Amino acid sequence: MSNASPLIEVMIKAARAGARVLARDFGEVENLQFSRKGPADFVSRADKMAEEKIFTSLKGSRPGYGYLMEEQGTVEGSDKTHRFIIDPLDGTTNFMHANPHFAISIAVEREGVLHGGVIYDVIRDEMFHAEAGKGAYLIDNRGQERRLRMPQRQDLGLCLIATGTPWKGKPGHAKFLTELHKVMAQVSGIRRNGSAALDLAWLAAGRFDGYWERGLHIWDIAAGIVLVREAGGKVVDIDSGADNAHESGNLIAANQALLPQLGGLLGTPGL
Repeated sequence: MSNASPLIEVMIKAARAGARVLARDFGEVENLQFSRKGPADFVSRADKMAEEKIFTSLKGSRPGYGYLMEEQGTVEGSDKTHRFIIDPLDGTTNFMHANPHFAISIAVEREGVLHGGVIYDVIRDEMFHAEAGKGAYLIDNRGQERRLRMPQRQDLGLCLIATGTPWKGKPGHAKFLTELHKVMAQVSGIRRNGSAALDLAWLAAGRFDGYWERGLHIWDIAAGIVLVREAGGKVVDIDSGADNAHESGNLIAANQALLPQLGGLLGTPGL
């Protein structure tokens, strides 16, 4: 029996609808149609088609909700208390290079507060989902569901940390290298996989112990923040320590014991 509520089930159904588009186009590197949104920032035809499938599916089940989508932007709804936040393809650069590490991310706000999230790893067929106060879960590729609880490691030296690097056209290269130098000297490993949504999902699943990145959008991280919180972790703004990382796009996340240690290396106040 699934632990997903009817609302989360609606989001899971929509994620699977979008995934069919991405699975069909994945690997067609020579034929993939894409355009440039900015330096080293691309959108593919698959992004747009997957987003439309997700939007259509959600709208059929929750017609009054509002939407914030990476490609289509804002769509107002008659129900002003709920809004879906959609990233149809987090990890576009990986997708464009036939790198099998990307995901669909769908979050829902209730009364302006992040309430639920679904992250679907299309290639591995792993469905991560969480809802406020109800825990975080993973449905694996065999259809088996298990609850996610972050490991309570306290020794930073034993930890595997995820991050994201600024690329061409993004600011903060020198700052990131300074942060990387501080962190890499204190941990057992650092990974840069190219999908913020999956970094947060994997953090919730215990595959990483901590994560930091700057310059993200709300659709990159909204669902993942819910997952981490419901798995027992904490996500804050890296520069202020405030609970507004989904708005600032600059975040640091870990369990309660590790967050002050990682934050100390990165200069996060108030931890």
